[in-house]
Amino acid sequence: MIKMQWSLVGVVCLALFGCANPPSERADSFTWNPQVEAGETLESFSPLHAMLDSAINAGGIPGAEVLIVRQGEVVHHQVHGWSNPMDSVTLQKHSIYRICSQTKALTSTAALILWERGLLDLDDPVEQYIPSFANLELLDSLSDDTTFTTISHDHTMTIRHLLTHQSGLSYGEIGDPRFDQIYAKAGVVDLFTTEPLTAAENCERLATTALIHAPGERWNYSLGLEVVVRVVEVVSGQPFDVFLKTELLEPLGMTDTHFYLPEGLRDRLVPVCEPAEEGWKLHEHRQYTTDYPVAGSRTFFGGGAGLSSTAVDYAKFLQMYLNRGAFNGQRILKEATVDSIMSNQEVELREGSGWHQGLAFGVQNELGEAAGGSPAGTFFWGGYFNTTYAADPSTGTIGILMKQTYGATDPTSGRFSSLVFPGSKEAH
Repeated sequence: MIKMQWSLVGVVCLALFGCANPPSERADSFTWNPQVEAGETLESFSPLHAMLDSAINAGGIPGAEVLIVRQGEVVHHQVHGWSNPMDSVTLQKHSIYRICSQTKALTSTAALILWERGLLDLDDPVEQYIPSFANLELLDSLSDDTTFTTISHDHTMTIRHLLTHQSGLSYGEIGDPRFDQIYAKAGVVDLFTTEPLTAAENCERLATTALIHAPGERWNYSLGLEVVVRVVEVVSGQPFDVFLKTELLEPLGMTDTHFYLPEGLRDRLVPVCEPAEEGWKLHEHRQYTTDYPVAGSRTFFGGGAGLSSTAVDYAKFLQMYLNRGAFNGQRILKEATVDSIMSNQEVELREGSGWHQGLAFGVQNELGEAAGGSPAGTFFWGGYFNTTYAADPSTGTIGILMKQTYGATDPTSGRFSSLVFPGSKEAH
């Protein structure tokens, strides 16, 4: 998850180091520049290298991993700083990160695979798959004891609304404070959990709460993708983790991407750090534990924020989209489906916005490009623990920046674009 009030600003302006011409052919696997494979830093990326090292030395971040792929070639892959600064453990390539809201695009893709097969329609009512959602009304008032009143509405929540943050659902921890209270009382999980909870149970709890606005009325960052998990389970007849692994992760070769890490991968998981009086400490939170990829009941497959992955694995997923639906010898989506996914899904374009909401990503538009951002068509998102990505179809370029922090004053995400894409506004 990312807190839209502040994180999307940095993510939207993420632009990518591009080449002059669009890719002449689609990469079906990654090739590695020999210098990159040998661990060298190419001269063109020296400013990026220096910026990250400077941020680490200044205490802005403990460490970072950067991956840049151009036309299927890995042209830059470097790690900087620490995985665990408290114990002086250096960060290694191919580390595993909690990617939080980067999970959303994979969950959306799972639903769109079913849509492409004709097993669901994007404008189907959510209550068709989760009948209790027919009872959701608009929040009217909230009392000090967290009881609330609602008012009726005449809108129908659809699958499309869930995918595009127009369902009327909210977030609690990173959303409207009223819903933080309401969800906590109802036992709704909107972040991470080690408790014995399923998507079906979580949706039933959510159905006892309320909406922040009528479905389709406006954009509001939300728990919609958690509900999509349950829709996928109902339609496919499979647990969500099984469907995702079978239909997406295994075909793409994303062997390091999991909701719960196998024993052999756990030592590669980077701890989440937050600033301390002197240096860093492990992140602690009132509502969740960051141990969720390795601990607890392992029954909650969080479609909005639950996956852990590597930079290279996530680049495979993005390359599939740059290839218009195919990678690793596997066709995941039709080209026409990719076009639909990238199209503007909002009720109306927000005035002055540099991006629009697609079915799985934020997508840069002409206004954003004109303002000095990445090329129109670049798709992007980020994660709650400071991971971010973008991919530019016009140059066949992927840029991924992985960190694991909470509450840090971090200058690197905002400067990433200016250092890897010379045409961005911040470069001047």
